[in-house]
Amino acid sequence: MRYEFRVTGDVSRLLSEAFPELETEPVTRQTLFFGTVTDEAHLYGLLARFQDLGLRVEEMRRLPE
Repeated sequence: MRYEFRVTGDVSRLLSEAFPELETEPVTRQTLFFGTVTDEAHLYGLLARFQDLGLRVEEMRRLPE
């Protein structure tokens, strides 16, 4: 399953490196993280990692295969 996460603000390269399984793309006032999520545990782990690093996920969506 592929997912996209929209995070508030410009995320630094250092913080982006905490998500090696995801690609990043800066957009206006947000940073997109996207990539393959292997299962539900991985998804919740990513969400916890965003939260632990103080990043606010504004939107999350599953992408078409």
